[in-house]
Amino acid sequence: MDPSTLSTINNIILDPRYADYLAILKGARNGLVYGVKVRFPHALVMAILFGRGDWTARAKTIFRATKTHALNLAKFVTLYKTLVLVQRKANAGKERAADTFIAGLIGGYMVFGERTAINEQIVLYVVSRVVASFIPRQAPPSPHPYPQSDKVRPLPPNAKIFSYFAALSWGAVMYLFANRGETIQPGMFNSMTYLYNDSNYWEDLRTLLWHNK
Repeated sequence: MDPSTLSTINNIILDPRYADYLAILKGARNGLVYGVKVRFPHALVMAILFGRGDWTARAKTIFRATKTHALNLAKFVTLYKTLVLVQRKANAGKERAADTFIAGLIGGYMVFGERTAINEQIVLYVVSRVVASFIPRQAPPSPHPYPQSDKVRPLPPNAKIFSYFAALSWGAVMYLFANRGETIQPGMFNSMTYLYNDSNYWEDLRTLLWHNK
């Protein structure tokens, strides 16, 4: 690319007037990348250990699961950051504590509200971290054994109730991340920092689209 053109693009990218909108773009990028990084190795291992059919069928399953996870995460980050921005602009540029919850609530319902196997895994992961955030810090773990039975067959949750469950889970975790980040499990906190905070910073075209930092 011509140096003068690249310089012009970088000047636009670094212009504070466009920062909010480019943060949404980079959030979508980070959601897509992170979704691939998280889902692909998991889907690969599951296909090797428990997959059915030939390797062509297993490869399609891996691709489908990775694509779904990555796109859903990219959609959620985009929708969440857009809704937070809209609310802030509607409130004279001031962000309220409830804005993150509302954005997460709507985004969780619209993106993760459909009960699929992947959405169910993601929502259960999120809600476990939300619930864990209410555990007092530095407290010793208390084991809770469950009875084992080979006669029990798992049933999927009610689809309508799951939609509300997904919405509340995402609303809660986004509120906690923005206002009580110290209560979130470290692994998830690092993931959320990458998705929602790191996407607010870049130095040039390379760090906007190709590399996080």
